[in-house]
Amino acid sequence: MKKEIEKNASLKTNIIYSTVYQVLILIIPLITAPYVSRVLGATNLGIYSYTQAFANYFVLFAMLGVANYGNRSIAQVRDNPKLLSKTFWEIYVFQIFITILVSVIYIIYCFTSISKNRVIYLLQFLYVISAGFDINWFFFGIEKFKLTVTRNTIIKIINAILIFVLVKEKSDLAIYTLIMTLGTLLSTAVLFPFLPKYISFERIKIKNVIRHVKPNLVLFIPVVAISLYNIMDKLMLGYFSTTDEVAFYSNAEKIAQLPNSIIMAVGNVLMPRMSNLIAVGNQKKGLELFDKSMIFMIVSSILLAFGMGSVSDVFAPWFYGKEFAKCGVYILWLCPTIVFKSIAGSIRTQLIIPMERDNVYIFSVSAGAIINLIANYFFIPLYQGLGAVLGTVLAEGVVCIIQMFMTRDVVNYRRYLKYTFIFCFIGEAMFLVLQMIHVQNSFVNIIVSMTVGVVIYSILSGIYFIKFEGMSIKNIKNRMRGNKNV
Repeated sequence: MKKEIEKNASLKTNIIYSTVYQVLILIIPLITAPYVSRVLGATNLGIYSYTQAFANYFVLFAMLGVANYGNRSIAQVRDNPKLLSKTFWEIYVFQIFITILVSVIYIIYCFTSISKNRVIYLLQFLYVISAGFDINWFFFGIEKFKLTVTRNTIIKIINAILIFVLVKEKSDLAIYTLIMTLGTLLSTAVLFPFLPKYISFERIKIKNVIRHVKPNLVLFIPVVAISLYNIMDKLMLGYFSTTDEVAFYSNAEKIAQLPNSIIMAVGNVLMPRMSNLIAVGNQKKGLELFDKSMIFMIVSSILLAFGMGSVSDVFAPWFYGKEFAKCGVYILWLCPTIVFKSIAGSIRTQLIIPMERDNVYIFSVSAGAIINLIANYFFIPLYQGLGAVLGTVLAEGVVCIIQMFMTRDVVNYRRYLKYTFIFCFIGEAMFLVLQMIHVQNSFVNIIVSMTVGVVIYSILSGIYFIKFEGMSIKNIKNRMRGNKNV
């Protein structure tokens, strides 16, 4: 008997679960990162990052636009059990076919064109085939975030334990790669036993599978474009510079991406909800949700950007080891991307994709990719890892600006721009104060800076909202938390 999908799942609860899931994806590697960096060293870690980036391109081609398209499609039909099952099987058959094709190409390439570090490339094959088992998009579409989080949490924790137990010296790079790729494969496959609770088997026709090809390819274009400045920068850095620089840049990027886990968490929850609201003709409610999330994103992302930048020079050598002190400079310069990604991420997941304005998505990220490639080509040979950082910042800035410009007919961004400038001034004031803190113990320095920073930012933000926006403390809390009935 098919379990009825609840129509009024709590957004707050789902955002919490989604946040846990996204943070978990990044936080577990970060827990192990200081240990792995010291045991494997910059060169081996660079080899892993480079081969993982290479394999990731095959994963992208295996998934095409399924992550976004599948999520949106499932959300639109989730109230019709038969249509829900039919839609799932049509999309998933397409996903499996592409994954098999891509996997064969990857294996052939490894044996015919790869000689150096071939074992590591072959171990990354487990990561490639994991694309065929990735059905998170289905559970996100029906807003079952708790299910994905609880199962994946166990696997990620086991993954971390295995790294500490089995990776002991520089020669254990292959073991580390196996643990990481096998963990990814298991984390995607673990959801399959729960599918029968929500869908039934439906016979499908090839022509119905084919109808999903075009929209998948359309949403694949921005996926490729985004990958050009999320993955290609590492490949170009490895080509124009050294694997050590790849390791420095990759580690810095991991830290800078942590705040954006909040963006993905909120976006993953609101995208299916927005898609469903638009499908039933309730766009007004959707725009109210967008307004609340945008204000939250702006205020929180600026706090995180300036806060992270203020401790980057102390954090990098303390966390990764002295060999990775250079990461501190890269983290500092990557901080603007936190704000750019927050705004663009909200627009993309809550307006562009739910409203099926895919042309806006394609154009914006394609422009960002072109800017990134040009910047990388000129800057990486001159500035190495810092050149890749500059290319990423420029790309994210361009994407954000274009998406705002091309959706101005739906949303008036003047108020949000005003908030951005005001809170940047507040963030800068906080940053200047934190630069005066000098504690000899690095860990204590970081904790003190974080605490003082949050206090200063909160007080100044509260003063602004009360004095200039006419809000009370209660109203500020309600504005940030949203309606409790949502």
